[in-house]
Amino acid sequence: MTEPHGTAKPLPYAGLRVVEFTHMVMGPTCGLVLADLGAEVIKVEPIGHGRAGDATRQLLGSGAGFFPMFNRNKKSLALDLQTPQGKEAVLRLIATADIVSENFKPGTMKKLGLDYASLKALNPRLIYVSHKGFLPGPYAQRTALDEVVQMMGGLAYMTGRPGDPLRAGTSINDIMGGLFGAIGAMAALSAREKTGVGQEVQSALFENNVFLVAQHMMQYAVTGQAAAPMPARISAWAVYDVFKVKDNEQIFLAVVSDTAWALFCEAFGFADLQNDARLRSNNDRVRARDWMMPVLRERLAAYSAAELSAVFEKNALPFAPITRPQDLLDDPHLNATGGLAAITLPDGRQTKTVLLPLTLDGARPGVRLSPPRLGEHSTELLAELGYSTTEIEALCPHGPAQTT
Repeated sequence: MTEPHGTAKPLPYAGLRVVEFTHMVMGPTCGLVLADLGAEVIKVEPIGHGRAGDATRQLLGSGAGFFPMFNRNKKSLALDLQTPQGKEAVLRLIATADIVSENFKPGTMKKLGLDYASLKALNPRLIYVSHKGFLPGPYAQRTALDEVVQMMGGLAYMTGRPGDPLRAGTSINDIMGGLFGAIGAMAALSAREKTGVGQEVQSALFENNVFLVAQHMMQYAVTGQAAAPMPARISAWAVYDVFKVKDNEQIFLAVVSDTAWALFCEAFGFADLQNDARLRSNNDRVRARDWMMPVLRERLAAYSAAELSAVFEKNALPFAPITRPQDLLDDPHLNATGGLAAITLPDGRQTKTVLLPLTLDGARPGVRLSPPRLGEHSTELLAELGYSTTEIEALCPHGPAQTT
């Protein structure tokens, strides 16, 4: 971020050091947030014993975007934590850290001697963020995945059609679980300013998912009526649907108030509908959906999605094209507002990435470091910790920077 006259403006967490032992999405998301906000985030990646860094680097298919999306603005330190030398190096690093973040199975960090109870003796100011499947309790030892908790936490039920549970189309609990881990770290930083000591923060997939569906739980608690899955719900709005239009295109259109209904009818010349006493109020139109919606679908089918978009935008009515994720890389709004930024992938290719959905003093926190190559920063970090060139070569026998 820069001030109007080009003076560099420090990011909020500049000077903060975070050491993360993370993989996949949840833990890396927490580090991403802190890194984008200025923290120095050091990703400790395992090598040796058949390991070659964060396994996310090698994922294919739906996992191919994990590493480049959630690991920008981070440094990579590759160490074999199964050796005394690797363990000693990481303990030296943690002694300099403000935050440690991890998202391995329960017990993994304790076996390595890197659990909070062990580390707080080394560094009482340390904030330790654990990202798990479940918070402590009866389910704590279960293996969790995003899809597992979506199924058991009511989200898949609410997303799919009745009898056909369907996971949401993104790693929603992993991402939001990482966000809550970051929020917890921020709260712990504030507490440390007052007390001088750190604390442990825990975030979990299942509890995150329950928070997401809590509105439907409370709907039942308040009304005694179970929430219907979203595709089968009775909408509060009369027109709130995807329409199939000219050339088999699709578009989402919404008319959610009586004022909007008048604008809609006037824009398309639907005077008969506007004057129909059965459609006078939004609730009247909700009750008339069985016959009203087929009429609207037939009339709007003659328009193209672009024509409908133009009319709805002119009249400040809500609408949305049905967009594929890859199309967003060329979205004019995202490109004009700085929502996308250039990065270099670990294999050297150039692409764009998506920045945090917020501004600080009018600017989006940007990319300072592209997703790192495996061990890219090992030499500089170990030298900073006091290791000699010979010692660094022993700790990093395969060199400091791999392209995977």
